[in-house]
Amino acid sequence: MTKQLFAFPAEQAASLTQQWVEAMVVGLNLCPFAAPEVRNETIRYAVSGAEAVEPAVQDFLQELAHIQGQEESDLSTTLVSFTQTAQTFEEFLDLLDLCQAVLENAGLDGIFQLASFHPEYCFAGVDADDITNWTNRAPFPTIHIIREGQMSRVLVHYKNPEEIPERNMALMDKLGREGLIERFPPLADYWPQV
Repeated sequence: MTKQLFAFPAEQAASLTQQWVEAMVVGLNLCPFAAPEVRNETIRYAVSGAEAVEPAVQDFLQELAHIQGQEESDLSTTLVSFTQTAQTFEEFLDLLDLCQAVLENAGLDGIFQLASFHPEYCFAGVDADDITNWTNRAPFPTIHIIREGQMSRVLVHYKNPEEIPERNMALMDKLGREGLIERFPPLADYWPQV
């Protein structure tokens, strides 16, 4: 029997990640560019069940090839959730570095960029218990593959995009633990009482 690494069963990874995107990312407007993609159903929710880093990177590569082979109007972005690897945030950062290197070695840097989410996400220099970390906490370790051209086009129409992270952190402070759980109840399953 495979050890369960995270608070939720692996078979729920795609649906929980989608619920998280809809309730938190779009619902709280953490990413103002996500709502149209959710509405247009152009987000792919992929899951890697790889139990070691090398196969996990191969799964990432497969998703990178998949999105590259699709028209943007059909598939704008992909979130790859890892259910059996990258248990700790440090392990996840190592996996993320490997995926970034693979992206660059494939000559796709500048075409795609990566964003990262993890149940234990912690910004550099921020205490692990700080609620602002929840802007990047997801049910499973997740690498988001983003089309850079699409992001550039969207950013042209958005005033002061550099203010988004600070606004999101302020929102986390304002909502608090209870406010976040109200918006995405599964958070209660892996957010211990303080």
